[in-house]
Amino acid sequence: MRRPKLLKRLTIDASRLQPIKQRLQPVTQRLQPVTQTAGRMRSDITRTRMLQAAKTGLAVAIAWTVAPYLPGVADNYPYYAPLGAIVAMYPTLMGSLKNAAQTLGSLAIAIVLAGAVIIFSSPSVLTMALAVGVGALIAATGWFGANREYIPVTVLFVLIIGGPDADDYSLGYLEQATLGIVVGLLVNLLIFPALTHNAVDQQLSNFRAVLSDHLAEIAEALAESWPPERDGWASGKDSLVVVSGEVRQAVLLADESRKANPRARRYRRDLKADYNDLAALETVTFHVRDITDVLTGAVWGTPIKVQLRPEMRPALSAALAAVASALRDWDTLEHREESHALATDALADLTAELDARKADANATALGASAAISMDIARILAALHARLERAEEAEVAEEAEEAEVAEQGDDSRG
Repeated sequence: MRRPKLLKRLTIDASRLQPIKQRLQPVTQRLQPVTQTAGRMRSDITRTRMLQAAKTGLAVAIAWTVAPYLPGVADNYPYYAPLGAIVAMYPTLMGSLKNAAQTLGSLAIAIVLAGAVIIFSSPSVLTMALAVGVGALIAATGWFGANREYIPVTVLFVLIIGGPDADDYSLGYLEQATLGIVVGLLVNLLIFPALTHNAVDQQLSNFRAVLSDHLAEIAEALAESWPPERDGWASGKDSLVVVSGEVRQAVLLADESRKANPRARRYRRDLKADYNDLAALETVTFHVRDITDVLTGAVWGTPIKVQLRPEMRPALSAALAAVASALRDWDTLEHREESHALATDALADLTAELDARKADANATALGASAAISMDIARILAALHARLERAEEAEVAEEAEEAEVAEQGDDSRG
């Protein structure tokens, strides 16, 4: 039986795919650290979310079990205790405390507004609309964060559901919600309160890898035929801003997670160093984006048309590749200084090349190369400042460890 022509056309010789695989292999190798880091981050995030979900379920169960035992009228409204427990289950202890305070404040304000309607008038369409409107205005101030919507909603609950028993309803609502919040805070405090330090390391490492890959791709584009066939480096600069924002959120969350957290005393971390790393990488990101814009202007004339001398491309490519290596080797202590020194030498070679070309080229022709050279110099300056701080921190840590060891020897003696 003859094979249909369509199947013949779809049959692909495996040997034809081999060149494509070879071209993609360097890209795959460069992305491997980022892929591994992303995998570890997904694993950590999954564990954290599963633990938080389990803690939330436990807090709800405890609150629902204890709620009927509250004295007075509160036992008529036990369903508000689990709601309070859910409100208190924030990923960080400080976030839980803040969220709990804002929730209780919202409920108190709403009960006061509803009480004013009952005391000075009676529930009607006009008075309810007025109370809800005032509640919405107070919520709009932003004092109560994400829980601001509780104010107008609770006003309606008290006036409509509470009805003639609004005072008992308000008291029971507030007591049960407070009980649930207290239970949630205790569960969050006593069962592995979250510390997100590891996520910061992974995010910073991923940020450096993304910047390194971007610069390496630009360096390869400069070393190949001009204008370059690949344009991924031109559009990739926008993703750098997204990654930068994610890293900043991770550092801020780690900073918040250590506040009021008893585990932070045991697992200490120098978050000041993380903020310094973040500031340095944000500076690097700004200049990497500027380099990308300059080269985009040289190739396609946007956003500004500039000239790039062909004889400058090898030196520019070498300097950018060296900076990419410096970023990639940052996590390896023994290679960090060496890579930075090599990048500094590559910048010196680029500067020497620019000086040598001054005699036979005008300022406009060398403008793009000079701008990129200045960006590289600022990138290396930001990394050098962070390198010096890291060395000072390591010396201080070694001195502290030696002092602790000496005190231990003295106590044993």
